[in-house]
Amino acid sequence: MSKIIGNRSELLFLYDIKDANPNGDPMDENKPRIDEETDINIVTDVRLKRTVRDYFIELIEQQDQRLEDQDVFIREVRDKEGFLYDAKTRAKDFLKSTGSFAEMKKALREDICKKCIDIRLFGAVIPIDLKVEGKSKSGSIHLIGPVQFRMGRSLHRVIVKFIKGTGAFASDYSEKKSMQRTFREEYILPYSLISFYGIVNENAAEDTLLMEDDIELLMEGLWNGTKNKITRSKFGQMPRFLLRVVYKEKNFYIGNLDKKILPEYEKDDIELRDVSEITLNVIELLKTLRNHKEKIEYLELKIDDSVKFRLSDEKEGNAKELKSILNQNFNMK
Repeated sequence: MSKIIGNRSELLFLYDIKDANPNGDPMDENKPRIDEETDINIVTDVRLKRTVRDYFIELIEQQDQRLEDQDVFIREVRDKEGFLYDAKTRAKDFLKSTGSFAEMKKALREDICKKCIDIRLFGAVIPIDLKVEGKSKSGSIHLIGPVQFRMGRSLHRVIVKFIKGTGAFASDYSEKKSMQRTFREEYILPYSLISFYGIVNENAAEDTLLMEDDIELLMEGLWNGTKNKITRSKFGQMPRFLLRVVYKEKNFYIGNLDKKILPEYEKDDIELRDVSEITLNVIELLKTLRNHKEKIEYLELKIDDSVKFRLSDEKEGNAKELKSILNQNFNMK
């Protein structure tokens, strides 16, 4: 039986996207998010968490036994007339008891944590509005997510392309004033290799009841959820590298593992169009992991076979060779 997470771990996830928009900014014509000073592509942690949630929803709809009797709290839910639930109404789906406001709030908190894998992983601030003795009383449930990601950032500069095309229909047929079709406009990135860094906090895990099985599903959701994101704006995403470093003792972690991988390429970075044009220099990552070997319980690693690595100053290698090096030095799961 799975246990609540006992020790800290770090996550490093790299994926790329080609001829698509990894994370549009609704306040800026839905353009890909760019650091204007550096031309680095930015992807929010909210976007990554949504990818994972969408994957969990797919598993639930497929009746995957690992998520039997489970739910995703932050998802689109509508009433019989099609109106979208707000967060307070969504919370009431999990209210199974009566009593004082404090008693109902406590029971609601426990039930949401037990039933919702996304809350156990990412936490939430959940507003509540409960009826106590015929009167409405409001408050909120605060759950700090054990799994936190920093903003994702591309490992190189990117360039935004503007694409314009024609649609299939007129903008308004009812008045019969136009013979012209509508235009569509969009912004894409020809290529972006994006890096996310995260931490699993064992202290917060006790509060949300985060289990080791939940982390295994998170790892699966990061990899398969990214790969299976087959929508018009996200088609072209591919997971490339996923590492989890699990430590032996509480509250210890190396930190900033994303800074230990450097991309190498011969082209100007805004001319990059495929992962085959990049070699990931992992010399510093390997050195750092070896220096803290006595603190590491085990590693989990998944690599796409297309990725090339610089393993030393003299040697390049593939995914199989990197796995072999890590297998020789660490417990692998």
